[in-house]
Amino acid sequence: MPETFWGAALFAVTPTIVVGLIFWFAVRSLLRADRTERTVYSQIEAEERARAEAEERSGR
Repeated sequence: MPETFWGAALFAVTPTIVVGLIFWFAVRSLLRADRTERTVYSQIEAEERARAEAEERSGR
């Protein structure tokens, strides 16, 4: 255990900062994954719509 004021303060604050950083990285990665998934999904959706329109035009 630290015996100086600043050592004790650092010892007390460090776990909170570390847990906060871990939480921040986890949430950040979840948000980025969601954004990427939405982008890819919209691209696939656009391709499917274009394919359906092409089939509809050629079927007439």
